[in-house]
Amino acid sequence: MKKLLIVTALSVCAAAVQAKDIVDTAVAAGSFKTLATALTAAGLIDTLKGKGPFTVFAPTDAAFAKIPKADLDALLADKTKLTAVLTYHVVPGKVMAKDVKAGKVKTVQGSEITVATAGGVMVDGAKVTKTDIAADNGVIHVIDSVIMPK
Repeated sequence: MKKLLIVTALSVCAAAVQAKDIVDTAVAAGSFKTLATALTAAGLIDTLKGKGPFTVFAPTDAAFAKIPKADLDALLADKTKLTAVLTYHVVPGKVMAKDVKAGKVKTVQGSEITVATAGGVMVDGAKVTKTDIAADNGVIHVIDSVIMPK
């Protein structure tokens, strides 16, 4: 009986440490509440819970707070524009920090972001503050500003 309990407990522990998708990983981090709200408003939760892989440049709550409240509220209310902004933060494939190269990179939105690597990694002027937050369908790199499609 003791062996059965130990095996069951180990199975439960193994399931608990299983990797999460990008959305669950971001929500668990606790500093992406606005991003989660925006993803919900744009109807992109299921997409980022999908197979991927995706590389997401995720703005923190502090990054969203840099946007004037009236502008942010307007963005959250405009699903088309919001979807464009959010998908501009996503690159197809899983790009880890060690593989980042300077240059133009096509986003899921369709436009290109500019990645700079001199003096730290920048994405369209937003500083990458944390890298390689692994999810089972991609990777998250944290940025300090919301980037806007051109």
